[in-house]
Amino acid sequence: MPKPTRRSRTASARPGWRDRHGRGIRAAVTGPHLPLLRGRIDVFEMNVASTAEYLKDLWPDELADVRFEIAAMPAEVGGAPGVDRWRVLAGERRVILYRLPIERLSHLHRDDDLHRRMMVESCVFRAVAELLGKDPWDLAPERFRHL
Repeated sequence: MPKPTRRSRTASARPGWRDRHGRGIRAAVTGPHLPLLRGRIDVFEMNVASTAEYLKDLWPDELADVRFEIAAMPAEVGGAPGVDRWRVLAGERRVILYRLPIERLSHLHRDDDLHRRMMVESCVFRAVAELLGKDPWDLAPERFRHL
């Protein structure tokens, strides 16, 4: 007759929770000091910030005091048909990007992370071009020149 086996529980174990090989709960890849990118808003803000920094590096004198802001939607509807994707306030040196129109009203031929990022970048480029009175392709000509 086999002996009944006894299972001992440690004080830290919770019912229904399995501590495989004594390693504990897995931690986040970014570590405890960096916040995780959780949703569309965080990714959108990161894309706008990185594109704005890229343009500020290319045009340091012209964009030194320009503030980039993000709003969900325009507060008022303009006279033109459609919904604005951004607003440039040249006198105040501000560029306001509207997240919801950029994310939801843009018609992407492929709906994936890369194309969503490219859409955000193109809106930042076009807004800065409007602020500086230039063509968006002239802001970073070396970026698009392939040898």
